[in-house]
Amino acid sequence: MPEIAIIGGSGLYSADELKNIEEVKIHTPYGKPSDNIIIGTFNGMKIAFLSRHGRGHQYPAHLVNYRANIWALKELGVKRILAASSCGSLREELKPGTIVVLDQFIDRTTNRASTFYEGSKTCHISVAEPFCSQLRSVMLSAGQKLNLPTKPEGTYICIQGPRFSTKAESNLFRSWGADIVGMTLIPEAVLAREAEICYSNISLVTDYDCWKDSHVTIQEVLKVMGENVEKARKLLFSAIESLPAERSCECSTALKDALL
Repeated sequence: MPEIAIIGGSGLYSADELKNIEEVKIHTPYGKPSDNIIIGTFNGMKIAFLSRHGRGHQYPAHLVNYRANIWALKELGVKRILAASSCGSLREELKPGTIVVLDQFIDRTTNRASTFYEGSKTCHISVAEPFCSQLRSVMLSAGQKLNLPTKPEGTYICIQGPRFSTKAESNLFRSWGADIVGMTLIPEAVLAREAEICYSNISLVTDYDCWKDSHVTIQEVLKVMGENVEKARKLLFSAIESLPAERSCECSTALKDALL
């Protein structure tokens, strides 16, 4: 079974690099995942692919069944998740087309189920360092090797959506030190940690958020998004080629001192 999975965000709805593909339907205690999971081979490795929003983008960020998605990948035997997301920039230097290899987040979501533990056990999972250090290093190296505009760290502020921010909110997020804004990182990253799955995210800038006094058309955003999808494909599969066989992080023991 696949030990590596890709979660694709807006625009990244398939993985044409995979061969000998099959679709797998997984039933979870939390309902249906966003889509059937695609399993195929790449360089002799079995890889799983899941479209976060579903093919056709039928699930907006606030309605994605994140628990079902992560549970389904865990059930398949996945130990590492490489995820991609689209985002808005909160910094002048993070131009559209930039790829940010995240190292921190701020959670501003509401009413999203963010844990698997709602019964007799409570899970105080540590997310002080919320992304797998080994995966981050491999993703960053892949971006540099491909000469892509890659930033080695960044703080993602996750908003509830589906609306975008007000200017006041956007400027507040900037004052907090956030670098990019999006809607999908949480609770996906936290649930992966609870499942003891290595998780890293590349966020691809499509536009400047509304703090910047410039008018951006949807056509311009879609153009950048299309270019970003090609960058994401190259980076993700280059990273997979470079992944060490063994995990050298602490993600696999994340629950050790977390359960009460």
